[in-house]
Amino acid sequence: MENHKKILVIMGSPHKGNTFRECERLYDFLNKQIPVEFEYLWLNDAALLPCRGCLLCFSHGEKVCPNHDDASLIEQKMKEADAVIFATPVYGMNVTGQMKIFIDRFSYIFHRPRFFEKRALLLATTGVLGHTEVLKYLDTVARIWGFEIAGAVGLVTPIPVSAHHAEKNQKAIERVAKEFASALKRPVRKSPGLKDIILFHGQRAAFLQIEKLSPADYQYWKDMGWFEKGVKYFIDIPVNPVYHVIGLFIEWIAKRQAKIEFFTTPDE
Repeated sequence: MENHKKILVIMGSPHKGNTFRECERLYDFLNKQIPVEFEYLWLNDAALLPCRGCLLCFSHGEKVCPNHDDASLIEQKMKEADAVIFATPVYGMNVTGQMKIFIDRFSYIFHRPRFFEKRALLLATTGVLGHTEVLKYLDTVARIWGFEIAGAVGLVTPIPVSAHHAEKNQKAIERVAKEFASALKRPVRKSPGLKDIILFHGQRAAFLQIEKLSPADYQYWKDMGWFEKGVKYFIDIPVNPVYHVIGLFIEWIAKRQAKIEFFTTPDE
């Protein structure tokens, strides 16, 4: 499949139920738009240990994490894929436990983002509700990790699925397949939105001042050149001038706040 786009499906469901079936339906619609190859990563079968909250990955880097599992192999799979689908049913008004362990395990990527050349599609299924909140959460995660959000779809899949819901879900899958295919066909990612620019400048303001508190984070940002004057975003890509001005203002405010948070003693 030389010309096929490689899509890694990170599956939060513990079994082949509604979420898997909707991903397969997405594959069928997507393949009509652009040749794709799906690889499923079943988190339920992955060797991922829960985060210990020791903060070593923040201060000294992920290589010193005391959890010896398949995290590095999974990260490599994400790097090798052209795009990633984050798929999960709604459990307890949130992502599944498997998906949460996955996200927590890669917490260091919130501080040291890296997937700027990758597209992400978000898919959530639910019996009644909760999908809107789950999609917002996944959007935040994937966006901070560096992904371009190239589509999101929430599907109500009660058992049994009514004709009304089945028709509505099919239209939603068709719509998001077209959006995702369009993003995959573009040679470069689209220009960042205002939320992305605010995120960059806010993080830069914080990490610029924590060399002693979190040296691994600071060094990563320095090595990437993100502290350099005139840098507008994580990668060299056109940025809306208005967004840039807003971002600089946010950065100025964030720097002042960071000084208070990190370097002001309680008596001051």
